[in-house]
Amino acid sequence: MPSPTIYFIRHGETAWNAEGRLQGTRDIALNELGRRQAAHAGRVLGDLLARDGRDKTTLPFVASPLIRARATMELVRAELGLSPGDYALDRRLREIGYGVWEGSTLAEAQAADPALYARRQADKWTVAPSGGESYVEVQARMTDWYRSLTSDIVAVAHGGTTRALMVALGHETPASAADLYIEQGAVYVFGEGSLRKYN
Repeated sequence: MPSPTIYFIRHGETAWNAEGRLQGTRDIALNELGRRQAAHAGRVLGDLLARDGRDKTTLPFVASPLIRARATMELVRAELGLSPGDYALDRRLREIGYGVWEGSTLAEAQAADPALYARRQADKWTVAPSGGESYVEVQARMTDWYRSLTSDIVAVAHGGTTRALMVALGHETPASAADLYIEQGAVYVFGEGSLRKYN
């Protein structure tokens, strides 16, 4: 089978995003801006599907099980005129786990453990906070998810999983992806050897 096309959307903003707090696996709801961003992504996706001649009613939709991704997916589907709750969940799409850093700002994480913070700054792809995940581990589960795809798909997930997929598919290196900003309210289209962002 040719490489699947993935219409990949990061969840909309949450209060913790706005405050610069690491969310990881915590269930934080969308804020009002996040809801607007999700609806906007739905409109962008609708235009892309029409451009690509895709039938939105037959394309599979899948989301991370975290509430911010699920709420984004439901707003996206509502914009497309589809039943909001008719989509699959996949734990492999969950955000990178930040362990003891979850709920902290980077400044707070640095203050709590300067040595670990410095090690992770020097090698963000392989160093994980205590109880958390490394990007190498996230890349492995995103590679596993990608290899399980049997068709083109719409996915809603997170900044960390987007970065990991970019590296897994060769669009970025660990060094370039680690600090890459993943936009909210945009659609990233992974195609046959290509990656484009639409907003």
